[in-house]
Amino acid sequence: MPARAKTEIERECRRLWLAKEMLAEVEREIEQMIERDSAAAGKLIRVRGIGPTFASVLTHEVFYRSFDNRRQVGSYLGLVSIPWQSGGVRRDQGITRSGNARARRCAIELAWLWLRHQPGSALAGWYRTRIGTMTGRMRRIALVALARKLIVALWRYLQTGTVPEGAVLKA
Repeated sequence: MPARAKTEIERECRRLWLAKEMLAEVEREIEQMIERDSAAAGKLIRVRGIGPTFASVLTHEVFYRSFDNRRQVGSYLGLVSIPWQSGGVRRDQGITRSGNARARRCAIELAWLWLRHQPGSALAGWYRTRIGTMTGRMRRIALVALARKLIVALWRYLQTGTVPEGAVLKA
């Protein structure tokens, strides 16, 4: 093997090891933060499909607050609809997107993962029956609705201990 190619490969290997060490350090920090800060994150981790990163973000961005009802939870994330009415005309203008953007992105990504890791849950069944054979934009709109329902279900899980219907906990 030529000397220059060998040194380039060695350099790439050192970069890979450095990246692995940095990722391990970040994972250790997240685990320490979860152990130190809250029992809510530990409860969320017990649900299949929710890992330490999602649990940490949701705990620190959403569930550190107290909410009175499900509408407040959805509103905090900016996942509620904007009604518009003028005379006899009533229209829905989409979601507000005025809430916590980081938590909203996390909730939408979690909804995609929920469909993959919790296919037998009632929420995943609701999504499948709702979209049927639709594709594209309608699937994304329904996914935002699923994200809102999922966050509300997780809020209830943390408040009352009731696992979302059909959801599987980790062994």
